[in-house]
This record gives sequence, C-alpha cells and structure tokens, in this order.
Amino acid sequence: MVTKETHIQPQPAFETFHTLPLLPLKNVVILPKSIIPIVVGRDISIHAVEYALKTDRLLFITAQKDQRIENPTIDDLFACGTTAVILQEPVRMPNGALKILVESTSRARMHEMFMTGSFISANFTSLPTDGNEDTTELWALWRNLRRLYLDYTKLDERAPANLVEHIRIVADIDGAVDTIAVHSNLSFEERQSILELSDLSKRIATLARILQREVDIMHAELRIRGHVQTQIEQNQREYYLTEQIKAIQKELGREDQAAEIEELRRKLEKLNLPTEAQKRVDKELRRLEQMPPLSSEASVSRHYIEWIMGLPWHTKSEDTISINHAEKILSSNHAGLTKAKERIIEFIAAKKFSKKLDRSPILCLAGPPGVGKTSLAKSISDALGRDFIRISLGGIRDEAEIRGHRRTYIGALPGKIIQAMRKANTINPVILLDEIDKMSRDVHGDPAAALLEVLDPEQNKTFMDHFLDLEYDLSQVMFIATANMIDNIPYPLFDRLEIINLSGYTDQEKMDIARAFLIPRNLKEHDLKTTQFNIEDTVLATIVDQYTKEAGVRQLERVLTKLMRKAIQAILADTKIKAVEITPERIIEWLGNPIFKKTALDTEKAHVGLATGLAWTEVGGDILEIETSVLPGKGTVTLTGQLGDVMQESAQAALSYIRSRAEELGIKPSFHTSKDIHIHIPEGATPKDGPSAGITICTALISALTHKPSRGDIAMTGEITLRGRVLAIGGLKEKLLAAKQHGLKTVIIPQENESELKDTRKEISLDGLDIVFAKTMDEVIAFAFMQNPLTPLKPTKAKKKTKKKKSSQQKAGK
Repeated sequence: MVTKETHIQPQPAFETFHTLPLLPLKNVVILPKSIIPIVVGRDISIHAVEYALKTDRLLFITAQKDQRIENPTIDDLFACGTTAVILQEPVRMPNGALKILVESTSRARMHEMFMTGSFISANFTSLPTDGNEDTTELWALWRNLRRLYLDYTKLDERAPANLVEHIRIVADIDGAVDTIAVHSNLSFEERQSILELSDLSKRIATLARILQREVDIMHAELRIRGHVQTQIEQNQREYYLTEQIKAIQKELGREDQAAEIEELRRKLEKLNLPTEAQKRVDKELRRLEQMPPLSSEASVSRHYIEWIMGLPWHTKSEDTISINHAEKILSSNHAGLTKAKERIIEFIAAKKFSKKLDRSPILCLAGPPGVGKTSLAKSISDALGRDFIRISLGGIRDEAEIRGHRRTYIGALPGKIIQAMRKANTINPVILLDEIDKMSRDVHGDPAAALLEVLDPEQNKTFMDHFLDLEYDLSQVMFIATANMIDNIPYPLFDRLEIINLSGYTDQEKMDIARAFLIPRNLKEHDLKTTQFNIEDTVLATIVDQYTKEAGVRQLERVLTKLMRKAIQAILADTKIKAVEITPERIIEWLGNPIFKKTALDTEKAHVGLATGLAWTEVGGDILEIETSVLPGKGTVTLTGQLGDVMQESAQAALSYIRSRAEELGIKPSFHTSKDIHIHIPEGATPKDGPSAGITICTALISALTHKPSRGDIAMTGEITLRGRVLAIGGLKEKLLAAKQHGLKTVIIPQENESELKDTRKEISLDGLDIVFAKTMDEVIAFAFMQNPLTPLKPTKAKKKTKKKKSSQQKAGK
C-alpha cells in the first residue's frame, strides 16, 4: 500500500514541486534524451498512462530497487528518475497490457508519492546539469570519452559511431553523454548511477571508466574468440587431412589398419598410463601409421603396444586383512609348518594395524621336496585375497628370462616377471619364484643378478624390462621364493630374502596329513566312497616306514593312489566286492616287498672301532655307522664311502686331536707313522658331506686305537675342532627323529644347540630319548665309552728337573 505522504528528505521551501503520474519500472532505467518502448501491465501503471494520455502525456518514470515487488512503496523506488512524454497512442496487448513509446526529457528527483484515484502520483523537482561551463578540463574529459566510445564502436558493431561526430558545444556534450550511456552495454546499477549524476564532469568520468572496462573486456573476448577460431580452424584442418588420409589409406587397402589404430587410441585413453609410457605409445602409434600393415616392423610395433596395454598400471586388489580368516585357511590346508604360519600371521597383523604398510616381505620357504612350500605360497595369496602367479626358475641360465629381450631381436618377449604381471591383471599379486636355488649361469649372464633388482625394495619401484624399456613399479608385489638348499643361493640374493626353514615331516605328521588331506582328496578324484577304501593306522604306518623315504609326502601320495587303483581294479573284477580292506598281505601283493629298510643296529653290544652318528639329508634324518680299522703300515689314512671335502677335513681334524692327546689316551705318540688307518661309512654309493660327523669319527678312531669298545645305544652329532671343542650343528629335529626311529636311547649333541632343543620338543615328541649336551670332546669320550680311555698325565717331579737343570748349568759353567 502507498501512503498519501511519504517524504524522502526535506527540501528547501523555495523549490518548485511538480506532480505527474508515477510509472515504476522493473529492471529498466531510462536515461534522458532516450526513446524506449515500454510494456505496462500493472493496473496502477495502466491507469497512470491512461491519465497522462487524457492530460499532457507526461509521466514521471523511475526504477524499482527489487523487481519482485508488485506494489512498491517509496522506499522500494529510486528517488532519481526522469520525466517522459508519451509519443504515440498505446497498443493494447492480448493480455490487457499496454505497449507505449516514451521519450525521456530530463532528470528529476521524487520527494513524495501518493494515490490519486486508481494510480500513483509523484511530487518531484527537476535536476539541472551542474558543471556545464565551457572549461578546458571538461573538453579534455569529453575527448577522452569520445575516444573510448569510438574504440567501443569498433568492437561493438551495434553501437552507432555517428553520435560523437558533430559535438561543438557544451550543451551537446550533456545530451551526448546520456546518449552514449544509452547505447553502451551498461548494467542496471551502472545506468542508475549515471542517471543520478547531475554533475557533468563526474558523469563523463564515471562513464569513461565504465567504457574503459568494457573495451578491455571486449579486447579479451576478441583474443579468446580468435584463439577459439584458430583452434576450430586447426581442428577443421586436421579433420580435413584425416579424411584425406583415410581416403588414401582406403585406396591403398589400409583402411582396416587405420580403424585398428583408432581403436588402440581409444583403449589407451582409458588406461591413464604414466607420462613416459604414454609418450612411448604415442610415438609407436605414429610410426605404425606410416608402416605398411603387413611389414615386419608393423608387427613388432603392434606387439609392443599390445604388451603395454595388457599390463596393470593402476589396478589394485583390496587385501582381505583378517587374522582369523588367514589362520583358518592355513590350518585347513597345511599340517605343521608352525614357524611359517606364524610369520604369515605376523605380516597380516601388521598390515591390519598400519594402513601405511605397502611394502611386503620377501619370504623364502626353504626345505626338502614335498613339504608343501608351493601350496603354502598359494594359501598365503588366498589368505590375503590376492592373485597368485607361479614362476618356475629351475634350470634358468639366461638373464633375459628375467629381464626380457630387446625388441631388436626376432620374436622378442618381456621377461618372466612382466609376463606374470600381465597374467595377474593387478599391481599387487603374490608371485612365487619356485626353485630359486636351481638357477645357473652361463655366457648369457647370471639370472640371479637380474633378480636382485626384482627383489630389492629400493630398486623394484623402477624395474626396467629390456623389452618394454620403461620403468615399471613392482614395489607392491609380494614375492615368495622356494628353495631346497639355501647354500646354492648367491649371497647378494640370499641377503634380500627372509628365510623360513620348513623341516621334514615326522612319521606321525605324515600319517595325519594322509588322513586329513591325501586320502580324502584322492578318494574324491577316483570317485571312491570312504566306505569302499579302508586302511588302518598300523598299515598306514607300515607304508610310511617301509615304502617311502622322504621328508615330504609326494611319494606317500603316489603309493596311496596306487593302492586306490588296485582297489578299483579289484571291485571291477568281482562285483561281489563292495569295499576293499588294505591289509599287510595286500600291501606286499600290490606294492611288493618293502623298498626301504632301516639300518639294523645292534644297540645291546659294544663294538670296537664303531660309532653311530646322525646325519641330515634332503629327505629327512638318517644314521651313519662310522667304521674304523687300524692296521700295521706306514701311516696312510684311507677314507671311503664317497665322503665330501668337508667330511674328509673333519676326519683329519679328529686325527690331529687324537695325536695331541695320544699320551693321555695311552697311545704311542708315533702311532701315525706305523699304523694305516681306514675310515669307512657304509652305503658307499651315497655321497656324504658336512662337518657334523666330526665327533663320531673321533670316537670311532679312539675306539680302534685304544681297543676299547664304545657304547652301541648312543648316537652323536657335532663338529670337532683341533682343540677338542664341540660346535653346533644343523638339522637337529631330523637327526633326533632318526635316532628315535632306530631305537637309540641316548643322543649326544653340542651344548650350543640346547636353546634350539626347546623349539624341537614343541614339534616332535622326544619321550624315551635321553639328550646329553657336550662342550668338549673329553665329555663325549667320557659318556660314549664303557671305560673312559682318557687317563690324566702323571705330574713330573720338580726336584729331578731342578737337579738336572743345575747339573747342566754346572756343565755349562765348566
């Protein structure tokens, strides 16, 4: 609602007020000297126009501050507006609105507004132009504005340029400034600010600043438009040339090659390759476009691009970080292997605790064949939820098998590592380097040296394959190696591995594995029911003991599958047979006589020149009967039984120790010059080596030289030094197991192995086996003989020595 009297500000009493109908406009500002069409739609506005048409056609026009207001008050209108005259009769619109054409005449300021019947009237005063004196400063401002406007008209073709051509007097400048403002691209607020400036100099300066900004903006638009136009022209040119190339290729029969290259480009865009790889591929694609499609070079380039596209550059699988899940998988798939399982659980626990742990350990599962190294690596990948890839390194002797061949060679391919990554499709798989100790070297290089970069966490971030000739990140791969003998691994490579020793299974562990894994799995493969194949524990123990000799269970599985085939054959031959019971008689009938027989030991008697030792082999522990014979001769020492260099050196060390203690042992110090010594270890066809037979050889030699028997129920193992010290040995679990299986009651081991015995007791039962620790050979001799051959030396009388010394001195004095 509009009140009758609402004053904006008090005015001097001498000012002359005029009253005209008020026409408020939405989002439109009318400047003096402008002609503009207006559509009038509000009732109060239509009534104001109709009243003006009936009288003098004059209106007071001003703009609303907020166009959303339908019934404005004086506070909603700008006080500064213009008086205007309606030039022609209005046109009635279909919706009832009026379209009028008005010409603004002069500036005016509204002081109050009030309702006059059905429309609003406004009291206002005229705003004459200030500062319109003919001065130098005014003309300078005008010329600057005219120059800017001319620049503006050059950039905006819609602005008329002839507005400023014939300005000669200040009065013309006043109207020209408003006209320029009308034909310039000014905002609503800027037009209102120009309207409110009655001072001509300020109005010119304000309009000049606005025009300067507009000219700068339009120059920038021209530059942008020019750049875009240039880009469009370049794209059009490239399109034109591309179409020409396509036409040429079609004429030459290369249309399929072009389509193939475009398809490669589309696929490469989705891969988000590293910058260097993207540059290399783009270069190869450009080269490929220039080559005949059937040329050998085109095949090489296409092969290279396909390999880069096939590699995982960013795809990563999420780890299943669950300790319970990992323990369940490892326990269900593997019996024993406690240390290996603990290390795997440690890594998963650390991975779960620390989100920053990206580097994976490089494990090496070392142990005899058949103990489950490969299957354990597969279980690790299952526990982590990663892809599993196996690389066999056995027999590799060429470095290019690891690093790949350069593309200059015919039929070149990447190395096994890159091939495995392509097969995995993720950047963090589990890769098994199987039989890492079976690699060799020749003139083509050393593959073990090439593996250093693969397994070194500081280098494998930028692994360089010769075929790709690009850096590839292997830092997130979990490498697991397997080996039978870690002694065959070069030390620089060994230093980068975390060794986890997997010892052989005991007989009881083999039986447990057969019951839990081997028999159910093979029954399922042979489509046999559990009730159709029965085998008792005693029979299974006989098979393990007499028909297999291994650390693992591969041979045991082969024997069991043979029995299952025989059982199937028996069921098919006689339909009355519904189930087969494996008995000792059937074992002999189907498998033959026992293949492996334990060495028969006479543990009840003592023997001269004979001592029992313990040995470690790849298939588990075993015993060694070391025989010695002393014969008249010239002091030669004969070693038989395919003894290695280390074992021969142990025999020499034992002999030197005996010579140093000859007097205490009751042996002539010169025995080595008149006696021939023969040392023999049975099963002469089997090579033997290692230092742990040192104390056994020494015991057998002492027994033969002193003619005193050693105890037959004792086995021993340990390395001997020249001073008679007993040093630590390896393979303790297997050796103790062999002693127990052969019915031995006592075992002598080095004192240094005492701490290891605690872990061994957790893995195998040592009930009934007496363990004796020895630091020196004297302790071994004292325990290994029924009667200790060592007798302490009798002290020499000091007086006799003194007399002899004096007499000699006297003789010397004479």
